[in-house]
Amino acid sequence: MARSKVLAYIYDYFVISLGVVLFVMAWQCFLLPNNMIDGGLTGASALLAMVTGVSVDIWYFGINVLLLVLAWFVLGKGFGVKTVYAIVLSTLLFRILGNENMSWLWSVEGNVLHVKEAILVPVIGGLMEAVGLAMIIMRGGSTGGTDILALIVNKFWPITVGRFYLYADFVVITLLILVPGHCFTDVVYGYVTMGVCAFVLDLIILGKDSTVQVIIFSDKINEIADYITKDMERGVTALKAVGWYTQTDRLVLMVMIRRTELSDLVKSIKEVDDKAFVTVVPANNVFGEGFDEIKVGLPRKKKNQ
Repeated sequence: MARSKVLAYIYDYFVISLGVVLFVMAWQCFLLPNNMIDGGLTGASALLAMVTGVSVDIWYFGINVLLLVLAWFVLGKGFGVKTVYAIVLSTLLFRILGNENMSWLWSVEGNVLHVKEAILVPVIGGLMEAVGLAMIIMRGGSTGGTDILALIVNKFWPITVGRFYLYADFVVITLLILVPGHCFTDVVYGYVTMGVCAFVLDLIILGKDSTVQVIIFSDKINEIADYITKDMERGVTALKAVGWYTQTDRLVLMVMIRRTELSDLVKSIKEVDDKAFVTVVPANNVFGEGFDEIKVGLPRKKKNQ
């Protein structure tokens, strides 16, 4: 058991490290060399760097130090430790990849990562950023900034991480038009990056937790229901139904499962009854034991009558 915990601990930090590499490369290799940005704290740090001349990594690290206190108390110590690691590693990589000696990795003309079509730069950058962030978040870490705020909000309100990023990023990216030397085209590229990142982030993070409702019609209901409750350890409901053509009473099973469990369920149903009729419907929100916690927000103070 102790060995498995150590291996799990090492695996978490290995995945977080890979996520940080992808995240920083999206910025330092694709977006920043082409005068493009995304939103969030990194985007805000890039804006401040353009205006003040102080490097992105300094702004990024300094603001994150202030936000870490919030993460420590609200999201737990484990989150704080992994976030400190991700922020420190991100800061170092921002410094390393932003150095002129590493310019051969920048996506500019003459380099191996050069992208000829400018519109593809924010697409690639947004995709890499989203994958990196998802890897970090799914292992309990964060790159700080709006990552912390997004997870705090998601803890109390039913708003997806990607949607929160969308709102915060929109404000930061729009401010780019106020920076000398930039135009509305740069803002549009930022919106493209924002859209790609938010979509892919939600797709990855919510994809593993998405739920489906399965309705099962079969003459071997008992065997299928026993498999679901005993082997899959999922609750199942038997609904009374009437076959209108035959006018006979029968039971129909309804079960809510994770999408990742669907293939195992369908395979087992086929083994029990290859003539079973099964319908699958996506369920956007499922609250209760075994699924998501009901989030209704923080309690409001009652006004004095």
